[in-house]
Amino acid sequence: MKKDTNYPEPALLNLEQTCKYLCIGKTSCRRLFKEHEHEFVVRLGNRLYANKTLLDKWIAEQTRA
Repeated sequence: MKKDTNYPEPALLNLEQTCKYLCIGKTSCRRLFKEHEHEFVVRLGNRLYANKTLLDKWIAEQTRA
């Protein structure tokens, strides 16, 4: 059976997905989530997610020289 891989890219990234996306460890990612909760972090219950669109925008702002 062939697996369908045509799923849309997720709008929210959980901790592990964000770690992989940014190539950072879980401790650094948790610190980043805590520091930027009002910018790109979404809280659903007691879990934190990164809004990928806002995260990309934040990264672009940080890398402007």
